[in-house]
Amino acid sequence: MARASLRMRDGPPLAEQLQRFSDADAMARALYENVGGEIRLALPLGLGKPVTLVNALSRAAVIDPRLKLSIFTALTLQRPAPGSDIERRFLDPAVDRLFGRYPALHYAEMIKAGGLPDNIEVSEFFFQAGNWVDNAYAQRHYISANYTHARDVLIAQRPNVLAQLLARDGDRFSLSCNTDISSDLFELRRKGEMDFVAVGEVNKALPFMQGPAELKQEAVQMLLDPAEPFELFSLPRRPVSDIQHAIGLHVARLVPDGGTLQIGIGAIGDAVANALLARDRGALDPLWSDAPMPLTGEETAPFDIGLYGVTEMLVGGMLALFEQGVIRREVAGAAIHAGFFVDARDMYERLRAMPPGQRAKIAMMPVSFTNALYGDEAAKRAARCHARFVNGCMQVSLLGDAMSDAAKPGQMVSGVGGQFNFVEQAFALEDGRAILTLPATRYSKGKVTSNLVWQLPVTTVPRHMRDIVVTEYGAAHLRGENDEEVIRRLIAIADSRFQDALLKEARNAGKISPSYKVPPAQRTNTPQAIASWLAPYRGSILPGFPLGTDFTAIEKCLLPALSVLRKAEGNTRALIALILASVMNPPSPAEGEAMERMGFEPAPRIAEPLQARALRGALRTCRRSAV
Repeated sequence: MARASLRMRDGPPLAEQLQRFSDADAMARALYENVGGEIRLALPLGLGKPVTLVNALSRAAVIDPRLKLSIFTALTLQRPAPGSDIERRFLDPAVDRLFGRYPALHYAEMIKAGGLPDNIEVSEFFFQAGNWVDNAYAQRHYISANYTHARDVLIAQRPNVLAQLLARDGDRFSLSCNTDISSDLFELRRKGEMDFVAVGEVNKALPFMQGPAELKQEAVQMLLDPAEPFELFSLPRRPVSDIQHAIGLHVARLVPDGGTLQIGIGAIGDAVANALLARDRGALDPLWSDAPMPLTGEETAPFDIGLYGVTEMLVGGMLALFEQGVIRREVAGAAIHAGFFVDARDMYERLRAMPPGQRAKIAMMPVSFTNALYGDEAAKRAARCHARFVNGCMQVSLLGDAMSDAAKPGQMVSGVGGQFNFVEQAFALEDGRAILTLPATRYSKGKVTSNLVWQLPVTTVPRHMRDIVVTEYGAAHLRGENDEEVIRRLIAIADSRFQDALLKEARNAGKISPSYKVPPAQRTNTPQAIASWLAPYRGSILPGFPLGTDFTAIEKCLLPALSVLRKAEGNTRALIALILASVMNPPSPAEGEAMERMGFEPAPRIAEPLQARALRGALRTCRRSAV
């Protein structure tokens, strides 16, 4: 590293030293030679990985065991691998369209196959959800760190190479989708506190983000400009269910005009954005008045001042709120400050097509800015007034602990990411609130269980930082309440099928009065009540895909049926019910086309395979429930 450092400090101007490559393998060889055969690679999370170059670095290390490659990163994006024949039938014809022709990262493929050589090491601080739960190597090399602390963990690895996917506009470069940690590393190098070779790979599909995301050309020492840039990873938007729309409707009542907003990715984030947009149009009053449960939150008026967005992840919902004028309160010339993005391809296209002046109001920043109050704290506090930080979790205990990153002790599903950072901010800000969302129940192997439980196997957010928890049945305000009241409020938003059992556990622990009974107003918390409430508004105020979709019309028809089929897996009685429905229920209008899309005969046959019969039954069950 010393040789490269001396060249950078004492040689000719850095702009003249920029080495350009069109061949990734040639660049990889040159890079190993530059740093003496050992690369300690700082690699951005998610979309910012220069995949062509990283794969070339991995190939070189596999070929030559004398080379050493250590990678510190997070969120290695991978296209899904079908887990069943039904999944394969649905995904295979559509995977390129839905996820993009995104190349596999060789190090991830080797980890999955159990064949990572000894001279390559990979550590991540955040996983693509669920991808590595059963992989021993990934689990052993996982590093637990809040997002704002990941920078310091990375610095401790003494990286000598930073590699980044870059957007280019003429002679200018942009970190585009990943300022998150990279911006701080470049600044530390500028101050002389770090020393590394910065290398980039150009991708023309990346939107050129201005302001803090821009890099001077001399910041980069080596550049890969491949003849055929890879297609960016795309996250297809899932349909928003009744449950998710209900959660969004409750959250929308908690966001004050003139305040600050952060929301996460996924269907619940889409539902929150949709509800805020509908609230701004004045469309939610009749829907709220029809609610089958008591509602909390008094914020129901359209937005006069507008919101300011500060978020680690710029998601499609935040962009839609910005484009439609709900997010418009500016701070230092920007209506949104964000740390990174990865989303559906249409979001990248919209950012690229946006007029530069408008795009400049989305300022990509390091997460040390978005996720923390440290540094210019007074200005951040003034800007982040009435902050509402909305994040999802998997389970909540009746005492207010939240589990968001692990399904069982020791095994990481994803990672804490920035969730704890935003909870911490909510408590540090005078009028900030942390809102954790989750469906009240989940299905596994044909069995429904409660996501509100007495105790958790793993805690991500501890009970002493409990604030607001939202399920489809309402919002429980927990901050400052005693344990008994917290238990009452959480049972009030639990599914009624589990309220008695939860109440019994609280009584047995001596945490609630033996005489307490769940109020009648909360005794009708059922999926049927939610469906009846929302049915008149589905497709209009509450569309299935409020932010659009890459799924075709027939795939949209298949998705709810596949969900029904997945819930029935492992439950013989449920599967038999679907097979009976394939005989007893009338066919759905698009059944033949849907079956053909899945590779089955369009018309039913006596000798039809059982999985085809079950799918046909799921299609007919969905048709019946929709009528």
